[in-house]
Amino acid sequence: MYRSLVRFLKRWLPGRDEVRSPARFARQSVAMLRREYQGKPLEEAHVDPDPIQQFEAWFEEATRVIREDPNAMILSTVDEKGRPSGRTVLLKGFSEEGFIFYTNYESRKGREIGENPHVALTFNWPELMRQVRIEGVAEKTTEEQSDAYFHSRPAGSRISAVASPQSREVASRQELEERSRDLEEQYRDFDDIPRPAHWGGYLVRPDLIEFWQGRVNRLHDRICYIREPEGGWHFRRLAP
Repeated sequence: MYRSLVRFLKRWLPGRDEVRSPARFARQSVAMLRREYQGKPLEEAHVDPDPIQQFEAWFEEATRVIREDPNAMILSTVDEKGRPSGRTVLLKGFSEEGFIFYTNYESRKGREIGENPHVALTFNWPELMRQVRIEGVAEKTTEEQSDAYFHSRPAGSRISAVASPQSREVASRQELEERSRDLEEQYRDFDDIPRPAHWGGYLVRPDLIEFWQGRVNRLHDRICYIREPEGGWHFRRLAP
């Protein structure tokens, strides 16, 4: 009887290693992570016929609800072999022309955009149970635009942009910090820090913008805008 009870407990109760290992618990429980989406309906009759205006309305709401980085977006690029990569960047402007972000042109994303300018942007606003997907073509902003934004940044951020060979291998964190200190000393007596030629902005001109709203029972709303050849937009509903 006793031995049967021991075998039962060993079979159904977690072992010591399982109890003590948060990583093991996380792996075992990840499939059970779930929540119900109860977002506002997204109806064709109520969306703006212009997706930029629709984005502006959603973005304005995101800035009121989301405390940190409502302008964070995933930028997806592909290399010359068609292999995708993604990373988070910050939206720094948008208009009827498109969506702007800034980076090092010699970084991995910059090199991949140079090889294939077709990119995707993804905003995820979980507090609102919303996502926005954008597909389009990236092109460099004007030097005047890049200069204006670069000089609006804090001095420390400008120093880091000059000091960091983004996406390249470095020997250590110490090496980067020493570069930064050397540049701080170099520009100590200067009124400003010049923008390096390898740093600037990209404008993503969209040809597809999709708005996703989480709804009950995973029956989500998806409204997708497609740019027409003559430059206008039309939208359609997609199944979730």
